[in-house]
Amino acid sequence: MINKNWIQRRWFDFRQGHSYYLIFVLSFGNFILIFHRLFIERIPELNGIFGNLGIFVIIFILLYVPVAIIIGAWHKKSQMRIDVDVALRHNPLFAKMIRVLLDVQTGKASQEEIDDFRKMLKQIEDGKEQK
Repeated sequence: MINKNWIQRRWFDFRQGHSYYLIFVLSFGNFILIFHRLFIERIPELNGIFGNLGIFVIIFILLYVPVAIIIGAWHKKSQMRIDVDVALRHNPLFAKMIRVLLDVQTGKASQEEIDDFRKMLKQIEDGKEQK
């Protein structure tokens, strides 16, 4: 019988591979093709300059990638701390870590709870998946 946790982890892996890698490449290519078809080909002046799809792709990438890098850098400097703050406020592992640290400081944590938490953190540090 297949472990439910194993299935959930494979589902997570599938979503990560799909959303971060495969769909990114597919949607980027799709965007370029649609943009060329619906914008460049319908305007005669632009079609004269960018009519060849290969040339359009090269010019598009040369312009688009630096703009995306600039926007990404701006996001990292101005928005990332808000994104992380919101994510941490909804992260049960983070909440447990802070609670255990608080309980240790105030003397409310049991030795078993501290040992379990230490074991969990060691597994994370070693890159081992939680069972």
